[in-house]
Amino acid sequence: MALTILPLRHPMVTTGRLLRCMIAALVAASVAWSGALQAANHSVQGVPKEEGSFDGDAPTAILIEASSGSVLFEKNADELRAPSSMMKLMTAEVVFHAIKQGDIKLTDEYRISENAWRRGGAPSGTSTMFAAINSKVSVDDLLRGAIIPSGNDACIALAEGLAGNERIFASDFMTKRARELGMTQSTFGNSNGLPDPTNKMTVRELAMLARYVILTYPEFYKLFGEKEFTWNKIRQQNRNPLLNSLEGADGLKTGFTKEGGYGMVGSAVQNGTRLIVVVNGLEDPEDRASEAKKMLEWGYRNFEARTLFAADQPIGYAKVFGGDSRSIKLSSPDPIKVMVQKNGNEKLIARVVYKGPVRAPIEAGQKIGVVRVWRGANVAVESPVFAAESVGTGSTMRRAIDGVSELVIGMFRAGVEKL
Repeated sequence: MALTILPLRHPMVTTGRLLRCMIAALVAASVAWSGALQAANHSVQGVPKEEGSFDGDAPTAILIEASSGSVLFEKNADELRAPSSMMKLMTAEVVFHAIKQGDIKLTDEYRISENAWRRGGAPSGTSTMFAAINSKVSVDDLLRGAIIPSGNDACIALAEGLAGNERIFASDFMTKRARELGMTQSTFGNSNGLPDPTNKMTVRELAMLARYVILTYPEFYKLFGEKEFTWNKIRQQNRNPLLNSLEGADGLKTGFTKEGGYGMVGSAVQNGTRLIVVVNGLEDPEDRASEAKKMLEWGYRNFEARTLFAADQPIGYAKVFGGDSRSIKLSSPDPIKVMVQKNGNEKLIARVVYKGPVRAPIEAGQKIGVVRVWRGANVAVESPVFAAESVGTGSTMRRAIDGVSELVIGMFRAGVEKL
């Protein structure tokens, strides 16, 4: 494994950037500038496969390691598609969050409305927990009904219980919560993934959501591994085929609609390493199961975790504005790890990304930005970096010099952008 740490660069890789650097150098050799790097994280398509790489058939797919978020494989990972019942993960997270916040309790009961019964219950002909119309069901049982047999009636009942109606739940609860979790592309039109043009998610954001659920709600995550659920004297098996076919598999959710095809969010733990896989757009349920299993097995067979930066190890520096120091050392209180191929010699590139210069005063431990580690064209891992020390406010002269420098650089940037 070869790691190259590159200095922070401005996002515009054009002749304008070169001109800007030349002008700045002519103005003052000591003036340096830094901007926020907005590196696009695009999936690799049409690239010749390397030895040991995964050859997948799913139209969209991603495989990540849970603890670090390190990406092992991705294909069209940012393409929006109908998530089908995999979207129930978002409904579950909203409920988990409400319970954790103390807004609701597992023992609270919600009524199964006629709407929930007709659109998601026995008359609907879709996946259901078979809750009786007008019956009252606890939040605990509704969660099991939504997760294990993928009950659409359970999801509608939860949505109506929390928000009054499903449309408000989708917009004001699910979408709002998704944005809070950093899921910028996902949109929701209902609570269960039944066909709706608003229901759109990427496999990357489904993986992000699954990872968050696993790490944040271990007590609730156990529900995804329960193999059967009985309600109204009807016993149903968990729809996740990995639970019975892959060592260590314990979640999460399958889905199917004509628009989205067959998809799955799956996870397993082997030898202390948890991987999360998401596939979508397949034409057959057996292909969905085999593709997810094959990808997980490939990940365990070919990758291992290695530490890139030890806890509190200097990772890079950020430029400071108006401080008694011109720069500040950056580090992470936790080790930063990445999954690398066991028998390969991958070249990794790390970049510190921040919006700068950072205005003083700065407290030790203050979040400054992130370090992004690339494996080829894809981001393998992203982790926050923090100020390793404090920086006080500089003298009046220091602040004045920094202010003039930034003003001059800003003028040149604006001028070049007009070219």
